[in-house]
Amino acid sequence: MSYSPDLTTTWAFIIAFAVFAYVVMDGFDLGVGILFPFLERGRSRDSAMNSIAPVWDGNETWLVLGGGSLMAAFPLAYSLIMSALYAPITAMLLGLVFRGVSFEFRWRDPRHQPFWDLGFFAGSIVAALAQGMIIGALLQGIHVAGRSYAGGWWDWATPFSLLTGGSTVAGYGLLGSTWLIMRTEGAMQERAYRFARWLAITVVLCLAGVSAATPFLKMEYWRHWFAMPGVLATAQVPLLVVIGTALLFRGLTMRQERMPFLISLGLFLLSFIGLGISIFPDIIPGVVTIQAAGAPKSSLEFLLVGVCIMVPIILAYTAWAYWVFRGKVGHEGYH
Repeated sequence: MSYSPDLTTTWAFIIAFAVFAYVVMDGFDLGVGILFPFLERGRSRDSAMNSIAPVWDGNETWLVLGGGSLMAAFPLAYSLIMSALYAPITAMLLGLVFRGVSFEFRWRDPRHQPFWDLGFFAGSIVAALAQGMIIGALLQGIHVAGRSYAGGWWDWATPFSLLTGGSTVAGYGLLGSTWLIMRTEGAMQERAYRFARWLAITVVLCLAGVSAATPFLKMEYWRHWFAMPGVLATAQVPLLVVIGTALLFRGLTMRQERMPFLISLGLFLLSFIGLGISIFPDIIPGVVTIQAAGAPKSSLEFLLVGVCIMVPIILAYTAWAYWVFRGKVGHEGYH
C-alpha cells in the first residue's frame, strides 16, 4: 500500500510520540506503585518513593499533550474514542488522581500511612490496567454508524482487552523493578532483581499471547503482518523482541544495573511499533483513517506552531530533571 505523508500524518506521528513518551516515562513510576505492597514498610518503600518523587508528575505532562493534541488535531477520532471508552478512560484518570493524592499525603500524614500506601498501589494498578484495556479495546474495534459511536457501554470489556490490560500491568511492573535496580542498592536492589526476573517471564508470555491473538482480530491486521513483501519488514519486529528478551535475561543474570531498564524500554518500543503496524493508516481500526479524522489544514498549521515551541521546552525540562536527580537514592523523605 502506497501512502503519501502530509500534515495530517505528521500530527499522527506527533501524537504517537507523545503517547509513547508518556508510556515509557510514567510506566516505570506506575510500576513502582504496582510493586509497592511487595516492598517492606519503612525504608524500602521510602527509597522507592524517593526514586520517582522528582519526576513522576512531570512524566504525566506527555499524557496531557497526547490527549489534548488528539482532541485538537483529530476531533472526530477523539469524540468516537471518548464515547466508546468513557468508562476505562474515567477509571484511568481517577486512578492517576488517587495515586497522586496518596503520594503526597503519605509523607504528611504518617498516622494513616498504610491507607495512603494502599491508595498508591490501587491507583497505580487501576491506571495501568485501564490503559492496557483501552489499547485492547481500540485494537478489537469500535462500532461506528455514520460519524457516531454505535456500540454498547461494555463493548470494551472483553477477554482480549483483559489480556492487554494484564500485559500492561506486568510490563509496567518490569519497568518499575528494573528502575529500582538502577536507582537503589543493597537489600532493596536484591529484591528488585528478583521481581524483575519473574516479571520478565510474565511479560514474555503476555507478549506472545497478545501477538498471537492480534492478527486474528481483523483481516487487515493479518495482511499488514503477513502479506508479501511486507512480511520481510514486519518479521524484524518479533525477531528484535526475541533478541531483546535474551539481552534482558542476560543483563539480569550478569547483574547489570542499567541495561535491564534500557532493554525493557526497548521492548515497549517494539510493542508500540507492532501496534502501529497493525492499525496504520487508520486511527480507529477499520473505521476511520488518519486522513478522514484530521482537522482542517489551517487548524493543523496553527497547532503545529505551538507544539514546535512546547515540545522542545518539555524535553529540555525533562532531561534537566533526570540529570539533576540522577544516581542512587536514600530513604529520607524529599518533602
